[in-house]
Amino acid sequence: MKLKDKVAVITGSSKGIGAGIAKEYAREGAKVVVNYSTSKDYADRVVEEITKNGGTAIAIQADISKITDIKKLFEETDKAYGRLDILVNNASVWRYEMLDAVSEEIFQLQITTGLMAHIFCAQRAVARFGDKGGSIINLSSTISLNPIPGTLIYCAVKAGVDSLAKTLSKELGPKNIRVNTIAPGMTESEGSTADGRPGSAMEKYFLDQTPLGRIGLPIDIAKVAVFLASDDASWVTGERITVAGGLL
Repeated sequence: MKLKDKVAVITGSSKGIGAGIAKEYAREGAKVVVNYSTSKDYADRVVEEITKNGGTAIAIQADISKITDIKKLFEETDKAYGRLDILVNNASVWRYEMLDAVSEEIFQLQITTGLMAHIFCAQRAVARFGDKGGSIINLSSTISLNPIPGTLIYCAVKAGVDSLAKTLSKELGPKNIRVNTIAPGMTESEGSTADGRPGSAMEKYFLDQTPLGRIGLPIDIAKVAVFLASDDASWVTGERITVAGGLL
């Protein structure tokens, strides 16, 4: 029970990696906020699974591309649990578009959800951590350092995410707040299935470069997220940990 009685907000946690982190945090004793934008049914399923297994979780709807919704997310967390110890900035938007197809709308959506929200969620979380400190974990991607065609905005967003921990760890360290980054490789999720990645040329491309020879699972990422949120990582901040089966 490495996270016993801690309260954690995980953005975008109705599916995929976020859902995996929420479930594993609950197994380790945390009280969890499952955040979703539109996928209420998926969020309710995550909460149901957690509670059936003896954990504590609630679902809170908030479109974190909107500052007003970010405010609501943390205010409702306050009402439910009265404290906050961990923030996982997981939510992001992925689109395949070459330069000539990039629109202002999709640019804004990816930037606001995948980068701006990380900053303003961190701002709200820090105000609640207080003297006890806390842990912020941001989800990046191996693609931030090894971009592929058609992911221009996504790669730029994730490169920005990489820099957050470096900067905020120095700014927030004196408050006993640790800030770290996890960079997953290709990971199985509802989103990747919907995009048609299983069995695709892209999947083969990444598998061929992955020494452990398989696609990641949400639990692979969640185990590292537990470590970073726990007291086991009390001397770890400003780090970017790649969790990708050896893919660089």
